[in-house]
Amino acid sequence: MLNFLFRKENLFTDNFLSGFVFLLLIGVFISVPVDAMQVSQQQIEQFKKLPASQQSALAKSMGVDINDIRKQLSQTQSNNSVNETTDTYPRGTKFDALGNPIFSEQSNDEDEDELIKELKPFGYDVFANSPQTFAPSMDIAIPADYIVGPGDRISVQVFGKENKELELEVTREGAIIFPSYGPFTVAGLTYGDMSQLLKAKIKEKVIGVEVIIGMAELRSMRVFVLGEAHKPGPYTLSSLSSITHAIFAAGGISDIGSLRKIQLKRAGKLIKTLDLYDLLINGDSSDDMLLQSGDVVFIEPVGSRVSIEGEVRRPAIYEIVDKDDFSDIVSMAGGLLPSAFAKSTIVERFNQHSLRSVVNLDLTKQSDLSKSIQAGDEIRVLKASAMFDKSITLIGAVSRPGKYQWRDGMKVTDILKGIDSHFLADADLNYSLIVREIDLAKNIEVLQFDIVKALSTPDSTDNIELNSNDKIVVFSQLSKTTNANLGLEQLAFTQDELTRKEQQLAKESFKTKQFWDKYGDDATIEAYSAEQQAAADTEKLLKQSIEQMTGGELEEEIDIKQLALFSRQRLLLPIIEKLKQQGRSGAPIQLVEVDGAVKFPGIYPLTLNAKVDDLVVAAGGLTESAYLAKAEITRNSVKRTGVIKESIDINLGDALKQEFTANIKLSSKDRLNIHKIPAWSENHVVELRGEFVFPGKYTIRRGESLSDLIEKAGGFTTFAHQEGSVFTRVQLRELEQQNLLKLTSDLRVEMASKSLSDTDYSQSYSEVQKMLADMAKVQPVGRLVVNLPKIVKDNSYDILLEDGDILYVPTKKSSINVIGQVQVTSSHIYDDNLSAEDYLAKSGGTKKRADTDRIYIISANGSIKMMENANWFTSDVSSNMKPGDTIVVPLDAEYMNNLSLWTSATTIMYNTAVAIAAISGI
Repeated sequence: MLNFLFRKENLFTDNFLSGFVFLLLIGVFISVPVDAMQVSQQQIEQFKKLPASQQSALAKSMGVDINDIRKQLSQTQSNNSVNETTDTYPRGTKFDALGNPIFSEQSNDEDEDELIKELKPFGYDVFANSPQTFAPSMDIAIPADYIVGPGDRISVQVFGKENKELELEVTREGAIIFPSYGPFTVAGLTYGDMSQLLKAKIKEKVIGVEVIIGMAELRSMRVFVLGEAHKPGPYTLSSLSSITHAIFAAGGISDIGSLRKIQLKRAGKLIKTLDLYDLLINGDSSDDMLLQSGDVVFIEPVGSRVSIEGEVRRPAIYEIVDKDDFSDIVSMAGGLLPSAFAKSTIVERFNQHSLRSVVNLDLTKQSDLSKSIQAGDEIRVLKASAMFDKSITLIGAVSRPGKYQWRDGMKVTDILKGIDSHFLADADLNYSLIVREIDLAKNIEVLQFDIVKALSTPDSTDNIELNSNDKIVVFSQLSKTTNANLGLEQLAFTQDELTRKEQQLAKESFKTKQFWDKYGDDATIEAYSAEQQAAADTEKLLKQSIEQMTGGELEEEIDIKQLALFSRQRLLLPIIEKLKQQGRSGAPIQLVEVDGAVKFPGIYPLTLNAKVDDLVVAAGGLTESAYLAKAEITRNSVKRTGVIKESIDINLGDALKQEFTANIKLSSKDRLNIHKIPAWSENHVVELRGEFVFPGKYTIRRGESLSDLIEKAGGFTTFAHQEGSVFTRVQLRELEQQNLLKLTSDLRVEMASKSLSDTDYSQSYSEVQKMLADMAKVQPVGRLVVNLPKIVKDNSYDILLEDGDILYVPTKKSSINVIGQVQVTSSHIYDDNLSAEDYLAKSGGTKKRADTDRIYIISANGSIKMMENANWFTSDVSSNMKPGDTIVVPLDAEYMNNLSLWTSATTIMYNTAVAIAAISGI
């Protein structure tokens, strides 16, 4: 049987996969489903495209019933659920042996390259996604003007007196033959005329019947697609196919084919020329004629092309014909975008000397639009400027910042109409600026106004009339965005909001605990160091910016805490930079500085006609410590011999009252220094703890001493251990913290250096990290060693108190502490018959790592004595030991491979541990 089938292969010369036919017929003989034989959808479609007569002839020649084949084809289509008209694939898609498309994966780099797209010829991508099958859908309605021809199958349903259902094929002679009624000639008739004719003829033959006429199958026809098609050649198409169907069947148009000159030829004559631009751009398919068998679709080579890019809706390369002008090209590109600057469109073209030249066109003028276009023109429509015209810009602590329309006569209150509706809760209502351009070079001047005065008195000078392109800057009163600065309105939570916030805080607290439990000590110093370094870098950057802006002539300390979103520091930086750039010979930099008892000291723009009171308002106003009787203005006066600095004393109180003699006009680089009230100080609080008659917190006056405060507190109780007192100071605590951080950093560097330079270095990394972590956890005490009994008795030996000082006097103790590198860290009852060595022996003696040459004793008052000191052993040791003393046995730093900083590290850690133990009652 197989030999027989292969011998029949030469019977088929149509453009379809004959191998499928053989597989199909084998499946019929051995009852194998078509889809089980690995027959691709392409092969199935090729077989289905054959006319019914050829399918029947093929089956008959093989001795197979055609109905069996059709039945298996319908089952295959049902199982696979293939939609013949929607499976489309890009041009160039490869298929495997089963007809399945093979897609290649694109890398991320290729996807990024897609963002930078070059211009492509217009319209070709429509045909690039060619259908996998070119057979049109057969379930569409048959148009009434469809011409019936040989090969069409007509369905006839007769019901009434007689009931018949027939499917008749139009013969080559153009007739259909009814078994009962005879032949009827229908070829050449339209579908509508044929239906009327058959209904009339049948009703003449049989009385009392109704007739329904339809098309069961459409005939196939062969057409040729030639010229610059993607795959030129003959194609078998449905009789409803048009020119575009044929182009799709041929895989579209090649890159050098024309979309505007597609010819339809019939019997050697030109019937129609199709311009696909009419279809693709305007949706006009009137020239897309239906094909007839034997027609030729010829695609000419592409003609002249031009490109258009920039601010158009559809930038691409377009094919032109002789009649096209610039208006046609703009229409092809979908028109101009609103952002296009059409008045200066650039056209690059080749001149008569074959050199590139540039032509400028105004596409807003009809005269330029009607100019003829030349082959090879490159049109570039530029983008309009991003600058705004006739606008006002609102910046800062306002409810709705942005651009606003400007009108003649507009004032500040026309933009900012109300405090509650237009300002944020933290807005500074007394100091706002208007930045105004004064010339074509965009140099600026700065105006200052008070929005409260402007709203309360619309006719005041603060309600400034605005010019086009003015920028209004409103500052915030906050120097740092924290919860501490929240107002009452922000803190007025509902119960639900309060519950959610408490849950959030609990969640964050739990996460923090998990973090420290997991990462422990190593993360502490890293986190702290990173935070300190970030703060230092930020402060350094801002200082450099200010120095660059002011040319180094004005000095200002930048506090990173003032970097709130709309703070003066943040919003003034670009203004100061611009004013600095404007400075030149004869036009000094319009900047001034204020320092001293103001809320926001710093550098400010010198506003138009600014006076002393304006600068005070710019700085946020005076602090409560400001001295009103006198202030100083330092001014640079340019003389012939050079610059002379002069100092001007003014009465600040009179200046704030706008007295003419004191409220003088400011000049470039003036510096206003506002003094504090002499001997001004805030409330300084010192705390007494422990064995005092009246312990507690006391407010001290400037110059008050420790002995005065003890007397004020009623003195000591009878249980006070004055020799064991602990005196701590905030300033000393901060200094110790800085030294500890520096020591930790130096130790890291020395450890790294030694590990690189010393080949015998074998220090354990984990041990070193543990030591660094232990140092990071040390909390400085800030202890100042004092002899309290001497202070009370000797007036010449006293201490001047500072804010935050704490004095703790413990209860009398009768113990000696032994800590450090001893076998058992312990405390012992004081015995005046025992020496320091005896106490060490009672603690088990020293460890191997102990540094026995540097054992020291910390007295209860914090003073330290070395045991190896000759003066210590010149008298009875036991007489020198006092209750509350602590014997410290340090770690031998040389045991740690001679790292020089280990001694300092261990000393600090042990001293701190002892100090904390001594003040454990605090």
